[in-house]
Amino acid sequence: MISQEGQSDAQDRSLLMPTIQSLLNSQGCTPQRQSAITQQSLGASNTACNALQEKAANRTAATNNSAGYGNLTAQLSREQAQTDASQARQNQVTFANQQLKEQLAGLSALGQTYGVDTNLLGKAMGVPSELLGVRQRASTGSSTAGLGGMLGLGSSVASLFG
Repeated sequence: MISQEGQSDAQDRSLLMPTIQSLLNSQGCTPQRQSAITQQSLGASNTACNALQEKAANRTAATNNSAGYGNLTAQLSREQAQTDASQARQNQVTFANQQLKEQLAGLSALGQTYGVDTNLLGKAMGVPSELLGVRQRASTGSSTAGLGGMLGLGSSVASLFG
């Protein structure tokens, strides 16, 4: 009976390994998905700016007075550029966070599957010890206590970029 259970555990582990390996080697969002997200997020800001520029053009046409139109469109363009840059920066943070979350999920799964010291694995992957919650685990005596908070690490990492 115990031998069958051991074989079942080994079989379960071998079935999990491709998924765990995929998570550990994750590059985050695919380039196609990144492009789609970027286009969608920038499309929304461009639509709003285009609507404002069209409103300004309609007002100029209705009043037959173009005073201030050039300055207004220049200001709208500057604001659009700032919004686009900010959104692009936020997208990059989101993409980096996704990659980190997937790698940390793989690290956690590997640790839980084999009972491996996740701190050691994290160091091998180049994850800074501060992110692994070394102090928290040391005080609680748990080898996986720091991993629960790591998956919600996105906001901490995002704050590093702006």
